[in-house]
Amino acid sequence: MWEKLKQLKEQYDRLTEQVSDPAVIADTEKWRAAVKERSAIEPAVQLYERWLANEKTVAECREIIDDGSDKDMTALAKEELSSALAAGEKLEEELKYELLPKDPDDDKNVIVEIRAGAGGEEAGLFAAVLLRMYTRFAERMRWKVREIDIGRTDLGGVKEAVFMITGKGAYSRLKYESGVHRVQRVPETESQGRIHTSTATVAVMPEIGDLDVKIDEKDLKIDTYRSGGAGGQYVNKTESAIRITHLPTGIVVTCQDEKSQAKNRESAMKVLKSRVYDYYKSKKESEYAANRRSLVGTGDRSERIRTYNYPQGRVTDHRINRTEYSLGDFLDGDLFGMLDALALADKDAMLAGGE
Repeated sequence: MWEKLKQLKEQYDRLTEQVSDPAVIADTEKWRAAVKERSAIEPAVQLYERWLANEKTVAECREIIDDGSDKDMTALAKEELSSALAAGEKLEEELKYELLPKDPDDDKNVIVEIRAGAGGEEAGLFAAVLLRMYTRFAERMRWKVREIDIGRTDLGGVKEAVFMITGKGAYSRLKYESGVHRVQRVPETESQGRIHTSTATVAVMPEIGDLDVKIDEKDLKIDTYRSGGAGGQYVNKTESAIRITHLPTGIVVTCQDEKSQAKNRESAMKVLKSRVYDYYKSKKESEYAANRRSLVGTGDRSERIRTYNYPQGRVTDHRINRTEYSLGDFLDGDLFGMLDALALADKDAMLAGGE
């Protein structure tokens, strides 16, 4: 690890010289590449520099203690040494995490899909709660949310919601949300006060560009139809809605949110690329290490990952056995503690598995 950090420091110093070199600055593309490369390794280098400074403090304290000629200085050095050793252990742990392989999709925008599961109308109402929860979280992060395709129920629930969240690091924060979310509560329509259990599935996929996945036009079946649902009277005079089928995988995407057929096609293609990418990525990663799978899950849509219990005011993530007794705040978008814990569990699993 220390050899790798030494090499990163040397690389960082070289790149720092490059981004200040007039010849490199004149070549915009080369300068941007150097800045990007330096930014990627900067957190690890800064941690390493802090560790080096701390090691220097440890050495100086030990030198004073070994000398022992000044009792007051020796006493102070012993106190400082104790603090420096503790700080060194913490920095070493942080460095281990920082050197773990980065997910190349982490900085990407995300496409989120929420579908009502078991529980009838109550499941649709719960899906609408999840849609609001992620929207509120995005607002807290100052990210943008754009609806792509929302299918509403008669009681204001959601059959299916497809939307995009745009913001730096969106995928890194939300990628652990894929799976089955379960709610336990008394529905408004329940006259006897019985608790019902309903589910909704969530899929979080990185937004994919043309360079990430290649889709051949001949593999697509494209249908147009008139938009329906709420507001349809304003947009259903022309066949503006789009349905695209990717024939090799059987993946189907629809979009009717925009009034323009061209815009609906553009939105549908973004979703399709992400779904196709997710499909092949999931197949490739099906051999994930068992210890990692047990800690943070595979992201499989069929895996129950979390329970929202209204009577007890709690939310429990079953992958890391974490329970928070602040359901109201959680549903209002305060996901930070849970998402941080999931990310840490993922890193711990990678360390344990030697990945």
